Amino acid sequence: MTKTKFKTIKDKSLAELKANEVELKKEAMNLRFQAAQGALKNTARRKQIRREIAQIKTAVNQQAAAKKGK
Repeated sequence: MTKTKFKTIKDKSLAELKANEVELKKEAMNLRFQAAQGALKNTARRKQIRREIAQIKTAVNQQAAAKKGK
């Protein structure tokens, strides 16, 4: 999976962001288990997923602040 640009993340709807966040959290959990078992091939993927989750949370908070400000 390639790195997601923040511009594409912030253009998504709130429901899409929440669904994507859940999916990434599941993948992060699976990667943690693989790392614990010593079966993880791409160790950089864990960092990438962690950053994408943070970007999604940032976009959700920005959308919430924009709605609150209206």
